[in-house]
Amino acid sequence: MDYETPQFFRVMQYAARADRDVVDMVSGNPDWEPPAALREGLREYADGEVSDFQYPPSVGLTPLRDEIAERRGVDRSRVLVTNGAGEANHLATTSALDRGEGEEVIMTDPVYPYYAGRANLLDAPATYVPVDETGQLDPADVRAAASDDTAAIVVNSPNNPTGAVYPPETMESLVEVAEERDAVLVSDEVYDHYDFTGEFESALAADSDRVVATNSFSKSMAITGFRVGYAVFPPEDGPLGELVERARTRHMIQNVAGSRPAQYAVLRALRETPVEYYERNRERLRERIDRFTDALDAAGAEYTTPGGSFYVMARFDGFPGTMENVERLVDEAGVAGMPGEAFGESRADWLRFALVTPRVDEAAERLTDYLA
Repeated sequence: MDYETPQFFRVMQYAARADRDVVDMVSGNPDWEPPAALREGLREYADGEVSDFQYPPSVGLTPLRDEIAERRGVDRSRVLVTNGAGEANHLATTSALDRGEGEEVIMTDPVYPYYAGRANLLDAPATYVPVDETGQLDPADVRAAASDDTAAIVVNSPNNPTGAVYPPETMESLVEVAEERDAVLVSDEVYDHYDFTGEFESALAADSDRVVATNSFSKSMAITGFRVGYAVFPPEDGPLGELVERARTRHMIQNVAGSRPAQYAVLRALRETPVEYYERNRERLRERIDRFTDALDAAGAEYTTPGGSFYVMARFDGFPGTMENVERLVDEAGVAGMPGEAFGESRADWLRFALVTPRVDEAAERLTDYLA
């Protein structure tokens, strides 16, 4: 799979140029309010001392790293605050490749396209392991695909685009494969707050030196523009202790540091936001998923029912998920989704819709009218 040009931007630009009203279901930008404490934190920061407007520590504000470390049950030295989960994933993958113990990156099919794009950027050979019809990944298939040349195994649960949530036994088995092949398991857990199954468990639960867990507050706090993410690396005194030092160095050279006010506001939100905030947003998404999939039923579509995240994939008879058909949907139905072919070969006939818009019902009606 090639990923030379980000197709997300191509679709969004096409929809923006449309001569009609279009419901945007392309990108994962939550449409609900961020935590109240986050806004309060920004206001408080604006009245701070002059020194608070200068460089923060490159690795992240110490109180924020302490908070993350406590929540993840790790030592603070393992936590690196990054510019979103994207940078966290990049640092984890490049650090794994820098070890020189392999060149290959194993990913799933379908895959979040930026993982594939990263492998292309790094000239790393990529192997794609298809998931089953429900989006679940069979560790036996990963084991069969892995070799001594495998440097990293990149997984995402809850998953984008399938919505699958991998059970704890799957994650444990994937860690075992990484250990067997002297590879690194990069576990992207950015949708951990949107698990509807109750089965999600972080790869960190395996307590393995072969795991790097990445995350961000973009989705959980509805602040994709803040770019505050993090990675939890293996312990410095362990066999892969060099990973975190490499990542710190690369992060400093590329970015110097992250945004201090954004980190400050996130810290306050972490400390003060009640669990009801997250529960309310999960329930909001459950209701949207139910209404949207009911409409897909009416349109005679095949679809995924996500166990997590906020994406639904659908397949309409005689209307494969090509870029051409995505543009037709924009022009003729007024709905913008993503082509399945952007995520790999196994779901090339499908379309992916992000349910982070208050116009889900309107989009569903338009799709039903157009495709039923």
